[in-house]
Amino acid sequence: MRVLVLGGGVVGVTTAYYLARAGHAVTVVDRQPGAGLETSFANAGQVSPGYSSPWAAPGIPVKALKWLMMRHRPLVVRPQLSPELYGWLARMLANCTEAAYERNKGRMVRIAEYSRDALRALRAETGIVYDHREQGTLQLFRTQKQLDHVRDDTRVLDVYGVPYEVLDPAGCVAAEPALAHVAGIFVGGLRLPGDETGDAHLFTQRLAAICEGLGVSFRYGVAIAGVEADGSRVTGVRTASGEVLRADAYVAALGSYTPALLRPHRIALPVYPVKGYSLTLPVTNPDGAPQSTVMDETFKVAITRLGDRIRVGGTAELAGFSGALRAPRRATLARSVSDLFPTGGDLTAASFWTGLRPMTPDGTPIVGATRLGNLFTNTGHGTLGWTMACGSGRVLADLISGRTPEIASDDLAASRYLQAIPA
Repeated sequence: MRVLVLGGGVVGVTTAYYLARAGHAVTVVDRQPGAGLETSFANAGQVSPGYSSPWAAPGIPVKALKWLMMRHRPLVVRPQLSPELYGWLARMLANCTEAAYERNKGRMVRIAEYSRDALRALRAETGIVYDHREQGTLQLFRTQKQLDHVRDDTRVLDVYGVPYEVLDPAGCVAAEPALAHVAGIFVGGLRLPGDETGDAHLFTQRLAAICEGLGVSFRYGVAIAGVEADGSRVTGVRTASGEVLRADAYVAALGSYTPALLRPHRIALPVYPVKGYSLTLPVTNPDGAPQSTVMDETFKVAITRLGDRIRVGGTAELAGFSGALRAPRRATLARSVSDLFPTGGDLTAASFWTGLRPMTPDGTPIVGATRLGNLFTNTGHGTLGWTMACGSGRVLADLISGRTPEIASDDLAASRYLQAIPA
């Protein structure tokens, strides 16, 4: 079968890999000059099934109001006239119940755990390297109040069998020795030993090369203008140059840009671009740098070791499709890493980046079939695209191939909560 994958980020490329492994003739189309150059380019670097939780949770509306008042706030909402934003926020608030949280968390952990196992198998199959480490994640608590609420997190981890350790300050230092230099800043932590780290951009580029060896064709520098359909099936994809690309099946994996592409065909995807920021700085003192990932709970910032670099990622900014790099967001990232790893890297040499994370209101990606018989989606992974990429790509390849996926997937498709837009 000929399959056209729209999008060359980590989700699109992993989908192409599993489709090619299943024997399909695959073409990937992306407007960028190479793979993994947008949201996959400089994310926080975590593969974190243990942190696969929906933002929509009981108590989040109150917490969000407090975050908005912080100087180094993890949440920023820029005023705008946007029905899409306010509709998305309304759906998210509707998911801030105990029942919805349990349902959504279950979906997310299911695909994230499966994805981590798929990534490990892919690594064994291909020998791919991407500055990866398998040393877990440490969520660091600066206040006793944060530590006192750790049971809220571990209760859910117990339900899904995710291993963890609740650590005192000495335990945190044992896991991340560089924290010994700033021992007075934190009171404890929650460690998830099953989590991994790695450079998503490097992984995506190297997997794209492996895909080419499997016969996958990549069309870079090709902007997609629209989808053509006859009402029940896609008949082609129109590029900005007027060329029409045709295949037997189509996968929309364009992240935050997927909804606009499919809306004319009465497919409404509640995906909103949530802007994230990162700093990447060179390691200057290995003994003062993190060994894996440290999550700064106060600022909601992840600090990850990627080879000879430190990646600092965080902030959720609701600002539409703006790509502006804002100094206050940089200051928050710099504050977190300079507090916890003051001697580890050179902030003056840091590169500053922003990307648009495609978020659904319930946190779960939209993976599966649509109302058009040969069109599938693989989008809406939010902050967990790197974590869920291999799993969602493998599930989708199975569905397109007519195989039953190894995990339950019916509730991952858009049909779980969407109605087609009326004609």
